[in-house]
Parts: sequence; C-alpha cells; structure tokens
Amino acid sequence: MRWIKGEVHFEQLAQEITLLDYVHEVDHAAARIERLEGAIDEVVKSAPAEMQAVIGALQALRGIAQLSAVTILSELGAISRFQAPRQLMGYSGLVASEHSSGERSWRGGITRTGNAHLRRVVIEAAWAYRHRPSVGGLLHRRQEKLSTEVKEIAWKAQHRLHARYRRLTARGKNKQQAITAIGRELVGFIWAIGIQVEAEKSKQKMCAI
Repeated sequence: MRWIKGEVHFEQLAQEITLLDYVHEVDHAAARIERLEGAIDEVVKSAPAEMQAVIGALQALRGIAQLSAVTILSELGAISRFQAPRQLMGYSGLVASEHSSGERSWRGGITRTGNAHLRRVVIEAAWAYRHRPSVGGLLHRRQEKLSTEVKEIAWKAQHRLHARYRRLTARGKNKQQAITAIGRELVGFIWAIGIQVEAEKSKQKMCAI
C-alpha cells in the first residue's frame, strides 16, 4: 500500500481519481476490520470465565486464532451439549450424505445441512494442516498458558490431520475433497478440547465450593 500510494500515478485524471477511490475503499475496509476486531477483544474480556477458557484453548489448534475460536463458540455454545464428536460433525454439516437402494448403500458428498458459519470457519482452518506439524512463534504464544492436556490434543491433531491429508491426496483426491475430510476430523479435535476445558472448569468450581 505504501508503494501504491507513493509511487503509482496515472497521466489521465480519470484513472488517477479511480485509483484514489480504490485506495480510499481499502483504507476504509481496513479501519472497519480493526474496529470490529477491537470490539471482539472487548467482548471476549467481558465473557464468563468458562467461555474465555474455551476460546483460549481452541487457539491451541493450528489454523484457529481468536476470531475463529470466537465464531466457533458463538455458534456452538457449550460444547459438552454434544455427547460425541459425530454429533458435532453432523451439526456442522460435514458428514457424508448416504444413499441407499435395496440392500445397497453408498456415500456421497457432505450434507451441507448443518451450521454454515461453523463449517466455513472449520474448512478455512483445515487448510493449515497441509503443512508438516510444527509450532511456530504465533502458535507457541497462543499455547503458552494452556494445560498440557490441551496442547497434547492440538499436537495430536497436527500429526493425524497432516498424515491424513497426504494419504488422501496420494490416493488421487483433489485438494478440496481432502480438506473437507480434514475439516470433518478437525471438528472432532475441537470437541475434544472443548470437553477437556469444560471438565477442567467444572472441577475447579467444585473444588472452590
């Protein structure tokens, strides 16, 4: 943007005005995003301690930072209301559709009948698992204050999901199909972390009574 604002110019006035208008729109959108992110920060700080704990713990997963974690939790509420990962997968619409004819049955694409916001965030996060398992600077900082159990779940997710991505692409699945499958399994790890943290908070409450 510094280069565009300082170095890019046009001889014709109409083109210069168009450029300035585009730059203004980009600046306007960036400022709006910054305001909204600041508002989300304030909402998280004022949220109940149990909710803050789950939001923080979900960020142990690769591909899930604060905005994604907040979106996931706002769509799910208490993760413990789902008794098993499969239920949460169904809620997200990431389970395969099934077709049957007589004694024969086969699976098709995902149902897409679940929560679209949740599904979008999970699929976006799933792309991070194309890369080899690692804990870079940003992810390391997000994990610093989390329990060993949560970090172990997140590390297991990296290894399992990356290996599954490689197997699926090696079998000829296109990237989008592979990522959809990774997203479905990622939902299971989201469930595991949510259950773990909610159980930890429940135990702390009982000890405090």
